[in-house]
Amino acid sequence: MESAIKTIVTTFLSSAKGKEGLDSKTFQKMVKSKLGGVMEDTNSSSAVKEMQQGLDADSDGKVNFQEYLSLIGYIANSMSQSKSEPTANSS
Repeated sequence: MESAIKTIVTTFLSSAKGKEGLDSKTFQKMVKSKLGGVMEDTNSSSAVKEMQQGLDADSDGKVNFQEYLSLIGYIANSMSQSKSEPTANSS
């Protein structure tokens, strides 16, 4: 679990490159390169922009670390739910 947390933190910090948040272009690049395997529509600029706007709680045009963690929590929750749902063949 420690390595997963370190990965989450270092992914944000390396993407932000010393800034406090991810601007639209940086967020788009990070989502496409780091989350494409666990999310749909990561190649759609409009879908990622809409996601960014939904995460941007303080409306500053950037995704800060807390807002980024909201995305990570949403993805983790979705993955957990999909893994715990019974499959059609398991009855």
